[in-house]
Amino acid sequence: MLVLITGGAGYIGSTVASACEDAGHQVVILDDFSTGRREFIGDRKLYEGDIADVELIDRICAENQIDAVVDCAAKIVVPESVEQPLSYYENNVSKTVTLLEALDRNGVHRFLFSSSASIYAPDENFIVTEESPLRPGSPYARTKFMVEMILEDFTKASDMHVLSLRYFNPIGTDPKLRSGQQLEHPSHVLAKLLEAWQKGETFTVTGVDWPTRDGSGIRDFIHVWDLAQAHVAALEGFDKATAEEHYQVFNIGTGNGVTVKELAASFEEISGDPLKVEFGPSRPGDVAGVYSVSPKAKDVLGWEAKLTEQQAVRDAIAWLPVRKEMLGY
Repeated sequence: MLVLITGGAGYIGSTVASACEDAGHQVVILDDFSTGRREFIGDRKLYEGDIADVELIDRICAENQIDAVVDCAAKIVVPESVEQPLSYYENNVSKTVTLLEALDRNGVHRFLFSSSASIYAPDENFIVTEESPLRPGSPYARTKFMVEMILEDFTKASDMHVLSLRYFNPIGTDPKLRSGQQLEHPSHVLAKLLEAWQKGETFTVTGVDWPTRDGSGIRDFIHVWDLAQAHVAALEGFDKATAEEHYQVFNIGTGNGVTVKELAASFEEISGDPLKVEFGPSRPGDVAGVYSVSPKAKDVLGWEAKLTEQQAVRDAIAWLPVRKEMLGY
């Protein structure tokens, strides 16, 4: 299978690319390098540009027999989406519509969308399935929700078949350390733990008055390699999964909720160093969190998470010296 990965030079896209290649598939990368890194491309075929550049999409399709598209190109920082909502709606929604039109015109009709579990409305137990109510809590989450609605409608009006993977909180890195978290100052919790640990600074738990077991947010922390394997399983099972219903949603999680305080405790245990921890208010757009208990991905795609958050922490720590050598920080 020849797979076009948009955002394929980023943290998740590059890991998905490695997993696809390990499984025997070919990949083509499209990235504008707004956050992606050229160091993650290797010898993969690369097109530099925007997903809304229709002439570029036409050229990619003309020069390659694309079997499926994995769409990992999106702005993802929740507080930034609160401050710059129009930028997020333009980039995540409008440009995706343009991309879909171009793909449809070129006869590419398998579209694997990287969605987000942030679109769910958590219940009192913070547990969700694919049938749970949706209530996105930030402009970022609403962009994912809106694109899902667009995709579902489009499958009913065209030949497009779509699998939407609602994943949770990816952490860790490719176990072979070919790529990883590339941002110097990323905003997600494990990156903040790593930064505080490296610099001997204080780690701030943002939000401690959520109605969870310890007051901190609860997350379904999934190893990014497990997430990449889920993309491979979805690609390989695409036609079977969409044979009857051309739009399908899958939760990609571990089935285990871990609080931010619990992750910090695991980090201390694995690193062997005590952390300086303080508690602060939640950030704009933050939510208490959810985790998935759905067996749908296992039942339909044959995928389930195999790696723990402890393994993700170990891999993230192992990535630090590689990142410094590869990226310079």
